[in-house]
Amino acid sequence: MTDLLANQLFFVGLALGFCAQLIGSSLGMAYSVTCSSVLLAMGIPPAMTSATVHTSEVANRLFSGLSHFRFGNVDPAIFKRLALFGMAGALCGAVVVTSLPVVILRPMVAGMLLLMGLRILRMASFSGTQEPKLTRLGPLGFAGGMVDVIGGGGWGPVVTSTLILRGNATHLVVGSINFAKFFVASVESLVLLTLVKAPQWTIIGGLVTGGLLASPLAAWGCRRLPPRALMVLVGTLVCGLSIRTLVRALQ
Repeated sequence: MTDLLANQLFFVGLALGFCAQLIGSSLGMAYSVTCSSVLLAMGIPPAMTSATVHTSEVANRLFSGLSHFRFGNVDPAIFKRLALFGMAGALCGAVVVTSLPVVILRPMVAGMLLLMGLRILRMASFSGTQEPKLTRLGPLGFAGGMVDVIGGGGWGPVVTSTLILRGNATHLVVGSINFAKFFVASVESLVLLTLVKAPQWTIIGGLVTGGLLASPLAAWGCRRLPPRALMVLVGTLVCGLSIRTLVRALQ
């Protein structure tokens, strides 16, 4: 335990986990994207980054999902279908991310994260309203799970943004998607740990600890924090880190 606390990576993970969980649990997106963008920028390989982030996410999404359930932010109809199809998509994506070489995967993942950052920024500019639609949750969950595990993030930018753009209540979308992601992350983590076998356990410890501290605060603030300001901040951060990683990978 002393060695763990003495390791600088633990405190990097702690700070990153707290900030990412506060953002992700409040917005229903950007936990994985934020963590993956930072870890890739630190030079950690894509498959190991994905394994590290999604392993930490098992605990953090459970904390987040239970907190949202307690505050009445979970819709069972959204939660069940997204969890089921998201797990199937994650299984397919995990096979892809562990099969491609790093030299191909790093720029591909950086490009995907850049698109996720741009999608978050697009969400920040959305101001329209429309009748709520809960159609095609299965294909949406499958696509979200597959993109998430390949890119080391993307569940929220794909699934959350789509459902909110369809006019659904933000707090129910955020809470339901956070809880569904616990099951998706469990599949991602199990498959990636089996195939990769070497995630960054020290960083995982920091991410989980930071996420535990942030979860109740984020669930409470889900209806209170200014979502547009957070989206602009996160989208800009993700785009900047992704461009940096992409440029370095292509040099």
